[in-house]
Amino acid sequence: MTFTDTRHAPQPAAGDRRRWFALAIVMTAAFMDLVDVTIVNIAIPSIQRHEGATFSQIQWITAGYALAFAAGLVTGGRLGDIHGRKRIFLVGIGGFTLASALCGLAVNPEMLVASRILQGAMAALMVPQVLSIVHATFPAHERGKVFGLFGAIVGLGAVSGPLLGALLTEGNLFGLEWRPIFLINLPVGIAGLVLGSRFITESKAPRALKLDLVGVALVTLALLMLLYPLTRGRELGWPVWGYVSMAGALVVFAALVAYERVKGARDGSPLIELSLFKVKSFAAGIAVQTVFGIGLGIFFLVWTMYMQIGLGWSALRAGLTGVPFSVAVSAAAGMSVQLLVPRYGRKVLQAGALVMAAGVLIYVWEAGRYGQSIASWQMALPLVVMGAGMGLIVAPLTDAVLSEVPREHAGSASGLINTVQQMGNALGLGLVSVVFFGVIDEPLARAEVGAAFTDGFQHALGWVAAVMGVIFLLMFALPKRPAQHVEGVEDAPAAVEKEPELVP
Repeated sequence: MTFTDTRHAPQPAAGDRRRWFALAIVMTAAFMDLVDVTIVNIAIPSIQRHEGATFSQIQWITAGYALAFAAGLVTGGRLGDIHGRKRIFLVGIGGFTLASALCGLAVNPEMLVASRILQGAMAALMVPQVLSIVHATFPAHERGKVFGLFGAIVGLGAVSGPLLGALLTEGNLFGLEWRPIFLINLPVGIAGLVLGSRFITESKAPRALKLDLVGVALVTLALLMLLYPLTRGRELGWPVWGYVSMAGALVVFAALVAYERVKGARDGSPLIELSLFKVKSFAAGIAVQTVFGIGLGIFFLVWTMYMQIGLGWSALRAGLTGVPFSVAVSAAAGMSVQLLVPRYGRKVLQAGALVMAAGVLIYVWEAGRYGQSIASWQMALPLVVMGAGMGLIVAPLTDAVLSEVPREHAGSASGLINTVQQMGNALGLGLVSVVFFGVIDEPLARAEVGAAFTDGFQHALGWVAAVMGVIFLLMFALPKRPAQHVEGVEDAPAAVEKEPELVP
């Protein structure tokens, strides 16, 4: 998400109560998106069981959303700047609701994958407007309170998503199995659409940058050329065209860089501001975000399948098992930002990478030690350690990456950070076919599933631990301490390119 600088824009009246209704609406939309990202993982085994989805289709149910979301984030933000944030938000939430209905009514895995891609694209229109609307709606002295509420919503979404998914899946409402995890968005989305049209104040940037649709197309094409062979290659016996496609993705990425350089020189509105990569801390931070996204993409999908398919646990038990992880992330994130980073700087983030790696290795050991008899309480220790490590990283990372970025590029940098993290997540989901399914011999007899999935889980977690080691090394390029007043950088951590203009 990106912040919008509104210090010189017309400020809303402090006594206007409508702004609190607007806040509730956009926060609900943000919560809906956060929950939808986490709620699906817990229902994946149910989808696979009842719809006969292949493992590559399972990967695309999650990776397709992440890919569409990543590809459209920056463009979604600029569409709001150009055409009005309220208007694009309403288009986004309406489209997200429609896509949720299509997901819930999907008649086969192919329709579900297509609907999830549409859902991710609509989220890319909806999500970037949330904080922009908040900035345009609230005066500066109230924003601290508002962003505190936003942080609480983020934490609540992280904790409640898996539990809500487990309850809806396990409850089998009206015999619909996994479908209520999507259909629950319908009343929320419709209410947001109706109330948003009434209570949200329109705002736009008078000097918004132009769209870079060619850049979006090149990014999407390159990722598809990389991800599709990764997810289908194992099932198809790793055909030659797959290797050609993956190699071709590098060529497309090179073409993207060349085009963005020309686009920036021509009209100053490229999708990717290449000059940002001259800032060492930003370039390293983008690498950290990408690699971190890869690690998380691998872990969460593999973890879900390990518990529900490998160990045969119910969705509810799997959801409850993850609660210590979510609580640890939230607690460590709060401590990291408020207490530790101001005092110890970059060392806190590096400690987080090492702590998370330690938690992963403990989990690997426990999975081998206890095998199929492992209990939920035995998983609590590695999950708490992993959650604590993740919390130390996720909260302060964005500020550390942006701290040396000149203010005029802060909006582009912020959008790019979110984009590459989602792209990394999509790539991690694609790599599951290699690091997890690649070590599982198929077909499996029923009695062999548990041991095979345990082996695959341990192997995949070895990759995640290696990812944490890479992140630890990359973090040496981050500033030792977050800069409070770098020349050209102001306190707003991630301002969007243009100041908004309130539109009656």
